[in-house]
Amino acid sequence: MREGEPVGADALLAQAAAHETHARATGTAAIRDFLAPDAARLDDRTRVALTTLLRTMIGTIGGDLHGHAIRLLTDRGETRSAGAIADIAVEDMFARVQAQLLRHAEVARELLDRVAMDLLAERLADGESGEPVRHIDHADRVVAQRAAALLAAESRRRTPVDQPPYATDLSAELHVRTVWATAAAIAATGEGGAALHRALADAGLRSLAAHDEGARLEAAAVRLASAIDAPTPDLPVLLEQALGNRRVALFIALVAHGLRIAFEDVRTVVVQPGDVRLWLALRALGLPRATIARIGYMLSEADPRRDIETFADLLDPLAALAPEDALAALAPLKLPRDYRDALAAPGS
Repeated sequence: MREGEPVGADALLAQAAAHETHARATGTAAIRDFLAPDAARLDDRTRVALTTLLRTMIGTIGGDLHGHAIRLLTDRGETRSAGAIADIAVEDMFARVQAQLLRHAEVARELLDRVAMDLLAERLADGESGEPVRHIDHADRVVAQRAAALLAAESRRRTPVDQPPYATDLSAELHVRTVWATAAAIAATGEGGAALHRALADAGLRSLAAHDEGARLEAAAVRLASAIDAPTPDLPVLLEQALGNRRVALFIALVAHGLRIAFEDVRTVVVQPGDVRLWLALRALGLPRATIARIGYMLSEADPRRDIETFADLLDPLAALAPEDALAALAPLKLPRDYRDALAAPGS
């Protein structure tokens, strides 16, 4: 026996239509996954790291928004609206925000590159990882301060992301997207109307005002590379030391500064195991064959997806390539990423 009203015919037809859409989307995703080459699939470690990062950033931002919105609503006498969002189904909110974020290709790319960079830093051989940044005692006060800032940022990043201080280290754009996607997900759980929307909007603006993008590891590495402004003869040693110390962000920042290419573009080149543009970038910086070989070996040891034999075959042609020719081959990376994406879009 069942209590309550039976499901009407219209509701049943609506459910059937929804399931048809769901089945079609699920089937399409399954076929895409089947057809994708193995190199394009996320390994289990990357999948877990990405999920953990998403859960932490959504949970941390969501907790701040939720708590502040309830306080605002209570202070404004909107107790009904506060009650409407008091108990939130966390899993529903997470699924909603995650889907909205990952629909944006640039967001998905940033998150994946961030996770890949952090995992690469973990996998690199220990080397001299316990030593401080060599510039921490630099005579130049700016260099020394930025080296200290990098150490602090590294310490936060190397703490598991799901443990205090919850160092999600989001870029400004990603923080903005996450704040508003999470606020919308919270609003969808309640029936507070205009009062709820106003409180969530105010809580979101508060979160945006408090966000310090400059504290991110990536930003600290870029500032240090800029302060060092290493001359070409010093770059080989600096780059090898950065990888030897598992400071992948600093390695990327040094390459990016030397080539005048955006950090995010160099990060993509570094973390993609089959991207030969990394070797062109190192050659464009004037690195000799032996240095490129040692860097390639360190990266191959850290990432089993890298084919060391294929890399070895590239060394002789790479050494024969003039640095200016290697730099010319990287010219597209000097264009803004949004412009490149627009050129690559269908119909362009």
